Order: sequence, then C-alpha cells, then structure tokens
Amino acid sequence: MLDPIADKLLVGAALMMLVGTARLGPFGLYPAIVIMLREILVSGLREYLAGVRVGLPVTRLAKWKTGVQMVALGTLLAGDPAARLLGIGWLPASAIGAALLWIAAALTLLTGWDYLTAGLRHAARPQAKAPRPGTSPG
Repeated sequence: MLDPIADKLLVGAALMMLVGTARLGPFGLYPAIVIMLREILVSGLREYLAGVRVGLPVTRLAKWKTGVQMVALGTLLAGDPAARLLGIGWLPASAIGAALLWIAAALTLLTGWDYLTAGLRHAARPQAKAPRPGTSPG
C-alpha cells in the first residue's frame, strides 16, 4: 500500500472534496467523519507510542480497511457518469461507492478500537526511567 501518511492524506483530501462538492448522499457525511476522526486518532496514538519507543504494527484488517476505502473513494469520485462512459451505465456506481464507504466506516471503527485498546495497554505500563544525561545506568 502507500506510505501511511500519504494514504491518510489521500483519503482525507478525497473525502473533503466529495463533501465539498456534495457528491455524497445525505447520510454520506457520517462515514466520512468517522473515517477522518479515526485517522487523526490513530496517527496521534502512533506518534505518542513512538515517543515512548513502542511500535504499533498495522493489522491485516486495517489493510483491508484501507483497500475498501480506496475502492469506495475511487468509485465515488468516478461516479455514475464514468460508469456510463465505460458502458456500464446500468451499474449504480454512486450507490455502490456509498455502500462501500459505510463498510469502510464500520471497518474503521473496528480497527480504531483495536488500535486504541492496544495503545492504552502500552500507555498504562509503567515506564522505566531513563538515566539522566551525564550519569551511567546502574
């Protein structure tokens, strides 16, 4: 997949463009908000844990979530006009994209919860004190 920061920027920019141009349906804003909030939460959590030298590995489900997001956003960006152009105008591309966005939002909640609980477990552990500069450990 893409660099983790790059795919968050890509997803965020695409969601903002879809919302700004009213290409999402009346309830399409809700999965967009869920996805954006999760991306911010997980990015912040990763930064915090990196500061205490704890890695938070990407899960397989999170990779699927990103894949579903990318397909949903691509379908929504292309929309029904692109389906007609490709000769598959009978296919409701916008509705399929919206359904995939809701699926991506559900996966977003699941993976966000997984990352949050894993991060809180690491944050709750007592940290070993680092030696003061200029002193030797032990």
